[in-house]
Order: sequence, then C-alpha cells, then structure tokens
Amino acid sequence: MSLYAALLRGINVAGHNMLPMKELVPMFEAVGCTDVESYIQSGNVVFAASASIARRVPELVSGKIKSRFRYDTPILVRSAAALAEVAASNPFLEGVAPSKATYVAFLGKAPAKALVDALDPNRSPPDAFAVRGTEVFLHYPNGAGRTKLTNVYLESKLATIATSRNWRTLLQLVEMTQSRHASRARTT
Repeated sequence: MSLYAALLRGINVAGHNMLPMKELVPMFEAVGCTDVESYIQSGNVVFAASASIARRVPELVSGKIKSRFRYDTPILVRSAAALAEVAASNPFLEGVAPSKATYVAFLGKAPAKALVDALDPNRSPPDAFAVRGTEVFLHYPNGAGRTKLTNVYLESKLATIATSRNWRTLLQLVEMTQSRHASRARTT
C-alpha cells in the first residue's frame, strides 16, 4: 500500500457542485482505499491504496459522485512522491519564499509540446506560467481572481483536465502524505 492524494476538480466552488467531505471519504473507502482523510472543502483527499486501486480511483469515485450527486467530477491522483517532487521543483520559487501568488495546476496528462508552445505568454500579464510534465506552475502577482490563466484556459489549450491548488494546500498535502508515511514506517 502506498500513499496518494486525489484532487477533485470543481467541487464546492461558489455554491456549485456541493459535496460534503463526510460523504466523500466513505466513497474512497468503498472502492478499497484505507487511511482516508480529506483536507479542506475544495476536494483534496489523502489515502492509502495499492497501485491498481489508485489507478482506478478517478473512474470509481467519480462514478459514485455522479450516482449520488448527479454531476461529473474529474479526479486526478498523484503519489506522495510525485507531490513532493512538485513541491521541490517550482521554478517561481528558486531563491524566494512561496507567497499567496504561487499556484500549481495539475493536469490529467502531459500535453504535447506543440500545445505547450502555443500557450500565450502574454495572455494575463504580469502572470506567468511554466509547464513541466503534468503540472503547470503558476505565478499570479495580482491574485488568482484576476488571472486569465484559468483551469478552463489550460484545459482548452492543452487538451486535458486541469485542477489548480494554491501553494499552501500543496504543501499541506505533502505534509499529510509524509507524516502518514513516517507513522506507517514506525508501525511496521
């Protein structure tokens, strides 16, 4: 069993797609995940599972959400190691501390180079982005509410699902997976 984080797209935002975390956690448990814990209401779940179950979580849990709440919710899953790598590789943090302007968009798949090259670097000045594999590192000096580098824009241009998290949420998910890993190591 390994540790993972599931990132749900578009729940509990501005009164839409409401999904109580107390109902979400049992959905993960029902598909074979253990040690399940949600973090804040925006759809972040840390869990333990085998690799085969973790690969199926997006399909299985999305199906349960659709059946219960009647809307589609894309879910992206990252391993604890992948989350830690994202936290360690943000090009906007080289030599500076993270700020409220620091975000990361997780992608459903790595986009084709031609699609990345076609992104408009001047779409939302002074905002900036850097695509690295299945993540887009984002810097929003004027705040996320004013940017034109949205999930919808990234999805339309990169032909994949995108869900964004602020840097503090990412670091909390890394901490949750690392502390669980340490706790599990002590008990084995």
